[in-house]
Amino acid sequence: MSRRSRPARILNAHSPVLRAELVHAAARLIAEDGLEYGLAKKKALRQLGLPESFPLPGNAEVEAAVRDYRAVYQEEEHAERVHALRLAAIELMHELERFSPWLTGSVLEGTAGRNARIDLLLFPDSAKEVEIYLLDHGIPFHHGKPKSERVEAVFVLEDEARPANLIVLAPRDERVVLKGFDGRARPKARVEAVEALVAAEKR
Repeated sequence: MSRRSRPARILNAHSPVLRAELVHAAARLIAEDGLEYGLAKKKALRQLGLPESFPLPGNAEVEAAVRDYRAVYQEEEHAERVHALRLAAIELMHELERFSPWLTGSVLEGTAGRNARIDLLLFPDSAKEVEIYLLDHGIPFHHGKPKSERVEAVFVLEDEARPANLIVLAPRDERVVLKGFDGRARPKARVEAVEALVAAEKR
């Protein structure tokens, strides 16, 4: 049968089968290629030949599929990666203690992919304090793009051993519950809680 005469795929935006295919395709891209959730879902649409108008699954649904995928195909590799990134996060949090650091994102949640970065929330009196600290200590970085109006600055550390985004917010926001693009609250933890996670991994 020629490509032109091949029957068109019947699409149903409410099809649980198509939705499951999309969820698992996106999860595989996140786990294997380290793509961000939004990009992974859009790329999965193209791979499956689905239109851009097809409803995308939520991050929570994809995240559950990512966990399942890693448990089957990447259990040991993934556990080692998360452990190493959490150790690096602890080291950074102690170094940046004066800025009241909190760990958030995939390293805290245990979903860090192959290209994951440590996301640290900092609450200095001003972003300039953090920039001066990095310069004074010879820590290479470049400026990232804030993804929220609350974020005053993002310093992206250029360190393969400690890949991190230092996300600067005002001190008044330290107790505010931050939410992701999907509306879910983003968990965050002080260094003591991260150390407890690492200790539990050794048991």
